[in-house]
Amino acid sequence: MNKIILMGRLTRDPEVRYSQGANQTAVARFSLAVDRRFKREGDPDADFFNCTSFGKQAEFVEKYLRQGTKVVVTGRVQNDNYTNKEGQKVYSVQIIVEEIEFAESKNASAGGGASYQAGSRPSPSQAAGDGFMSIPEGTEEELPFN
Repeated sequence: MNKIILMGRLTRDPEVRYSQGANQTAVARFSLAVDRRFKREGDPDADFFNCTSFGKQAEFVEKYLRQGTKVVVTGRVQNDNYTNKEGQKVYSVQIIVEEIEFAESKNASAGGGASYQAGSRPSPSQAAGDGFMSIPEGTEEELPFN
């Protein structure tokens, strides 16, 4: 079985190209930084994985993902070995993406963060002299206890 699940952030905007021929297929390449769960002194804080997606999924990547976007990727690991110009064998792997999902809301990724705001409920007034907060009139029926 060859299955991998990663959660991390894109290190740069995805690079998308289209194949040649009658049936053009989108190919998206991006790098994912995955934080290490346990960190030792002097070791890197994250690992970086090169990911590739194809077709409609690659079009989704092109349209919605940007540098810093946090995603969950499932896929398979594939060798990407080659011999360079100097005749040396270069060993590397890439992740072939099978599924991709957002791992946080759009507001959180933009740094806005979601903040809860009470809608029509009255807020307590400032602290009274005895250290307790006074509750505005008319809220007794909204309290969970009596």
